[in-house]
Amino acid sequence: MKRNATAVWAGSLKEGAGKLTTQSNVLSNTQYSFKTRFEDGNGTNPEELIAAAHAGCFTMQLTAYINEAGYDVASIETKCDIDFQDGSVVSSHLSVIARIDKIETDEFQQLVTKAETTCPISRLLNTAISSNATLVRS
Repeated sequence: MKRNATAVWAGSLKEGAGKLTTQSNVLSNTQYSFKTRFEDGNGTNPEELIAAAHAGCFTMQLTAYINEAGYDVASIETKCDIDFQDGSVVSSHLSVIARIDKIETDEFQQLVTKAETTCPISRLLNTAISSNATLVRS
């Protein structure tokens, strides 16, 4: 399976602007610019997209591990914070709130750690990855 996205940029770095389009058209000529990356502009930026990809990938991987362990997932919400400093992504932190009945906290935390290190986006990123997870009983 291959997926793609296209970026088009016009103008200088600080004054120019770009548009992002994904194969699925979920992003379709979505605006990004210097201001959306380093200031408060309207649009997205690469780090925000990485955060979305990491949160989504991790959550799917964790769900798979929980299902393989024999538990049903009521819900998992993951927030990903990407730390971008001096031109590099220096860390990705996953904050997880999960609603899963019958699983013990220790087993849940083990599966969180496993998903943190094995989801495809975690393996792609060359940065420190951490997480904190809260298990909520329904």
